[in-house]
Amino acid sequence: MVWQGNYDKFYIGGKWVAPATGATFDVVSPATEEVIATVPKGAPEDIDRAVAAARTAFDSGPWPRMSLDERIAVLRKVSKQLEEHQGDVAELVTSEMGCPITLSTGMQSIGTRMLLDSFIDNAPLVNWSSTRQAINGKALVTRVPIGVVGAIVPWNAPLLTSMLKIAPALLSGCTMVLKPAPDTPLSAYLLAEMLEKAGLPDGVVNIVAADRDAGEHLVRHSGVDKVSFTGSTPAGRRVGELCGHDIRRVTLELGGKSAAVVLDDADLDAVIPSIRALSLRNTGQVCSNKTRIVVAKSRSEELYERITELVKSMPVGDPFDPATELGPLVSATQLKRVEGYVDAAKSAGTRLLVGGGRPAGFDRGYYVDTTVFADVDPASTIAQEEVFGPVLTVHTAADDDEAIAIANNSQYGLNGSVFSADDERALGVARRILTGTVEVNGNGAGFSSPMGGFKASGIGREGGVEGFDAYTEIKAYGISEGLFNSLSG
Repeated sequence: MVWQGNYDKFYIGGKWVAPATGATFDVVSPATEEVIATVPKGAPEDIDRAVAAARTAFDSGPWPRMSLDERIAVLRKVSKQLEEHQGDVAELVTSEMGCPITLSTGMQSIGTRMLLDSFIDNAPLVNWSSTRQAINGKALVTRVPIGVVGAIVPWNAPLLTSMLKIAPALLSGCTMVLKPAPDTPLSAYLLAEMLEKAGLPDGVVNIVAADRDAGEHLVRHSGVDKVSFTGSTPAGRRVGELCGHDIRRVTLELGGKSAAVVLDDADLDAVIPSIRALSLRNTGQVCSNKTRIVVAKSRSEELYERITELVKSMPVGDPFDPATELGPLVSATQLKRVEGYVDAAKSAGTRLLVGGGRPAGFDRGYYVDTTVFADVDPASTIAQEEVFGPVLTVHTAADDDEAIAIANNSQYGLNGSVFSADDERALGVARRILTGTVEVNGNGAGFSSPMGGFKASGIGREGGVEGFDAYTEIKAYGISEGLFNSLSG
């Protein structure tokens, strides 16, 4: 790692403070299995201090009372910091979670800055204040910051996911406690330094790495007005249960088992690069990856040949090597999970097209073969449960209706894609797929669009103008005709 920061404290109240206990996490390189850093393990007492700092900053600090332009000015400085530390961010994420360096540079580093800039551009487009009149009264309707936000982020895109929450929350006037995952806390330390240098007022963002117990303490905390969680669906159910008990506002961005639908007239020269980029990115550790491929039966053998060639062409190796497309999984736990799903599918007699084991020559590191199963029963475990690794299942469909039925045969509804030589036909199929986003012929929706899921993939949306909804409350004021006319003018 190029950047070596202070890893023995937490960032609370605008200061680097000693932890409440001596407990620590080891940050382990997924590529070498060596400890690369040790960081404090947050305890409930640390969460209490962080919430208190955020509460003070919201209740009596300047941030919620600043104008939108003033808050934008501070976050533009954060964007500048991200630009200046672009290489440091990429190297830290690759070090702590094994993301190939080219992807860390693009998605994890440059992508985080682009996401922040998108929120800055969208903030003035939000309808922060409007006047309305009806036969029985006149009103001023405003959006006000929701309060203190508890943000819990996963390990697979630690800084990008953090920014999905930090940017709209801060631009809305909220304050925050951010809990990064124990596997990937290092990029959060660098983020804290960027926020500090940008002049963010004390207590607006507080960062405490912690495990699930302390995370649950944050979710339950009476000083928290809103919880924004990204992670697995089982964990999200628990977060939703706790927030529901206290009527606490909550956004849940959860799991996915997204399908890429390849219609009978699709151009496989367009499909295969999309599978490379959007089904196997980050070694399969992205919730929106299209891990189920639904192909017209008339094109299945051609696809099998092409996808086998694709997998064999993707270099596996050192995540710091720019040639590497598939690095290690994040941890020994994740490796065991992925191997368990693959072994179970093989034992069940599922047709193995390619992969199915460990790549040769990797005695250390959490490496696994990219694995593709063919002719898979859509109701089977490997097709229904989120593996979160480089494992794809291929399903055949007789016609468009069956392809849509297979795509919708899931508890999840996060993402998807449709390929056809006819854009209108592809869009017609996409309209019938029950997911929050559908990419038509490989076209991404971009950061200005809302992201989120149907069904068990979550509640709420992140990104775009709609991403501000989660961090504001709607407040109405009954006003006089004179004030109405003044505000309307």
